[in-house]
Order: sequence, then structure tokens, then C-alpha cells
Amino acid sequence: MTKIHLFLAQAPAAAPQQGGASSMFLMLGYGLLMIALFWFMTSSQRKKQKEHEKMIKELKSGDEVITTGGIYGTITGVKDDRFVVRIGDNNAKVELAKGFVTSVVKKSDAS
Repeated sequence: MTKIHLFLAQAPAAAPQQGGASSMFLMLGYGLLMIALFWFMTSSQRKKQKEHEKMIKELKSGDEVITTGGIYGTITGVKDDRFVVRIGDNNAKVELAKGFVTSVVKKSDAS
């Protein structure tokens, strides 16, 4: 046997860990804290998403909107999955997926 083998053979066994139950509760506490932080971070995102979905459902013809690309336009038609939006002074019309409307500039007064 080499000297290293003799040294390792004579090494004392690992001492038992002290305070096993308290360290388990500490780890459990950290786990619960991480879950709580994750919950609060995602709940604000879910709230914003629900508000955006509500805004999209309430849009109608005549509303002025801003797209995710920063284009201002006026909704001229509503289809199942998209809006027909008039942009520019030359009355160019484009079809835009509903999810790409970022915000409403002005609501139309027509009911």
C-alpha cells in the first residue's frame, strides 16, 4: 500500500451533523420564501395580461390605438382574430392581429 492509502484508511469517520431538524426547517423556510416571491412576481404579470385582454375585447370601430410597433391608427373593422386599422393621411388600411394593439389613444363616442 502507498502512503496515501494508509493515510485515507486511518482518516476518522465523518462526524454526525448537529441540528438536523433545525436545518431542515431552515431549508423549508427558504423554499417557502422562494415560492412566495415567485407568486408575487407572476401575479402582477397575470393582472396586466387580464387588463390587456379586457381592453382588446372592448375595442370597436372608431377607436384610436397604438400598435406594438408604435403605429397610430383608427380601427375601421373588427374580425374574429384581427382588426382592420386605418393608418396615415392617405387612408391606408392594414389588418392587425388583436394581440399587437398596445393601448387605446381615444375611445370612439359611438355606442
